[in-house]
Amino acid sequence: MSVVPGPALDDELGRLLHTWMPAQRWYPAKGRGVGLRDLGAFAWPSSEPGVDVVTHVVGLDSGDRLDVVQVPLTYRAAPLASAVPGATVGVLGSGDAARHVTDGPHDPAFVGALLAALRTGEGALPVPAGAPSRVLSGEQSNTSIIVEPVDGPPAIVKLFRTLHPGANPDVEVLEALTRVGSGHVPALRGWLEGTWLPAVAGPGVIPVSGHLAVAVEFLPGSEDAWRVALSAVRDRTDFTAAARDLGAATAQVHADLATAFGTTAVDEAARARMVASLRARLDWARSAVRDLDVHAAALDAHAAALDGLSDLPPLQRVHGDLHLGQVLQAPGKGWVLLDFEGEPLRPLAERTVPDLALRDVAGMLRSVDYAAGHDTVGEGVDPAAVASADAWAAATRDAFCDGYGSVAGRDPREQADLLRALQLDKALYEVVYEARNRPSWLRIPLTAVARLLG
Repeated sequence: MSVVPGPALDDELGRLLHTWMPAQRWYPAKGRGVGLRDLGAFAWPSSEPGVDVVTHVVGLDSGDRLDVVQVPLTYRAAPLASAVPGATVGVLGSGDAARHVTDGPHDPAFVGALLAALRTGEGALPVPAGAPSRVLSGEQSNTSIIVEPVDGPPAIVKLFRTLHPGANPDVEVLEALTRVGSGHVPALRGWLEGTWLPAVAGPGVIPVSGHLAVAVEFLPGSEDAWRVALSAVRDRTDFTAAARDLGAATAQVHADLATAFGTTAVDEAARARMVASLRARLDWARSAVRDLDVHAAALDAHAAALDGLSDLPPLQRVHGDLHLGQVLQAPGKGWVLLDFEGEPLRPLAERTVPDLALRDVAGMLRSVDYAAGHDTVGEGVDPAAVASADAWAAATRDAFCDGYGSVAGRDPREQADLLRALQLDKALYEVVYEARNRPSWLRIPLTAVARLLG
């Protein structure tokens, strides 16, 4: 990257960031008191005279945990006229020396510098540095910038807010899937790498490197599968044809991932680790949520039956966080799977470990349940509406598995014990999450637990 080391994180800027960052959706340390650590900075070439463009790499130190985030900023003599609410970080200095600090993705000066620095793979279309851009609303763990050139196809650039050393799966996987010609993912347009100090302080520390951003093709007119499914539930319209196509697309991406990265047979040690992980989740959920006590006998029987899981399919690279919100229905392209980053707050090493493709299937089936139950939570819900939503979910789950099996050559339901165990694992996590955060939503995962144990 053609940038130079930037200025240190001084006390005045640190105070601004300490106030501004916790209000951002991507901030990973919500609810924890943190100290800020300066882990490096990049000063970017700026196309606007008098505008400084700097990315700070900041450690959020809460004592027992340190999150590393990137904070791109621009410094101007006057406020950025186009800044949206929340994009203004604050003002450094005073009088003629005052510098107005803005969150970089909202400032054309930073976006232009970012696009100019992107690396492109073989056959990838570059993203013009001077193209108009806008920040996508609703993003949580990252920040996405839509770039819309006057001439040429649009792109979306995802800025990874939480940084990890090594190759980010969203770059690594999309590069591999683009190379093998996968038709159900967005084509990779470019990526950016950077270097910063590791979390461990001390003399002789060697800097680490990792991905800062990824650019992929943008698909105008697309709608995510979550919204499409919610509309179908509310209108009581059939979703089985769409679900069948979504299952087929998911299986094709799994096949492409196996081609790109290979597969690994499950030996006894790997099987034992998987069983131990499933048991650990079960024990954790039971100790955390007393509502599960009514299923004590069935949960005991399920735990004992886990030892009988055998004939496991090969391990491979998977999506890792697949649900309806990670899929787009794109005009002329059908279903497109997004965001191969995995769960952003998990360590990078865990997110790249080969896993069971059926875990992605289980995640999608659980997401279908949530779409069906979205409007039937809370008090006073019509039982007929609940029954209708549950019937919609059952038909949709079956259609998804039909479509998956038509491409994979083996219906997921043929591996009933394994698929049930993976769905139950996900549902137990949901039970704990809802009990702690949205008690009125507990019905959705608790109903699933009862069904899966039944």
